[in-house]
Amino acid sequence: MTDALFLRDDVDVPVGGVLRLDGPEGRHAAQVRRIRVGESVLVANGRGDAVRGVATLVGDGFVELSVAQSLSTPTRPHRWIAAQALAKSGRDDDAVEAMTELGIDEVVAWQASRSIVRWEGKADKALDKWRATVREAAKQARRFTVPDVSYATTVDVCALAGRCAQVFVLHESANHYLDDVPLVTSGAVLFVVGPEGGITPDELATFEAVGGVPVRVADDVLRASTAGVVALAQLQAMARGLNHD
Repeated sequence: MTDALFLRDDVDVPVGGVLRLDGPEGRHAAQVRRIRVGESVLVANGRGDAVRGVATLVGDGFVELSVAQSLSTPTRPHRWIAAQALAKSGRDDDAVEAMTELGIDEVVAWQASRSIVRWEGKADKALDKWRATVREAAKQARRFTVPDVSYATTVDVCALAGRCAQVFVLHESANHYLDDVPLVTSGAVLFVVGPEGGITPDELATFEAVGGVPVRVADDVLRASTAGVVALAQLQAMARGLNHD
């Protein structure tokens, strides 16, 4: 069985050293996951570094590990960023969870014009929920990195687009499919996912003005909870194709 993964800010413990996992993660390890002495466990800092250790002591709300291995996430040429429009019925949360499991690096909660859900005035509380979602999804996927999460208006997304190497806008009326467009060899790649009502013509024009390329990821119209996941999977496949060329 794959080792359980827990998060801790500091994993800078040498091989042979002792790492004490306490606090909420320690309680979860000891009381919910019921880690036992002798069991192998992963502990990551959420920024790409981790250790694997063997539990040597389990107490009331803590686990002590003998560190056996230092690990790190391999460097990748691309950084995947999703601007996910807010959507009703928790579909945006479902999208964020699935994209985290798949390997997204950054998620931007986009307040699109047609988003039924509105975060104005309560973005901090709503972002806390998304951050908890990506944290738990990263642990489930045994990822050593937890995606960054932020809130953005259309103006903010355009500013972000200007700092990216490539920008795609998922749109059901696009003339090209995503995999028809050559992927940059490296850099940040942003893809914009619209809400249930779709991206407005004005929003589309605004994104195109900053270099966004409208693309389709399927023959039919996908839900807000599905489109970004499909796009990310296709982008990752395209990136692997570049590495094999």
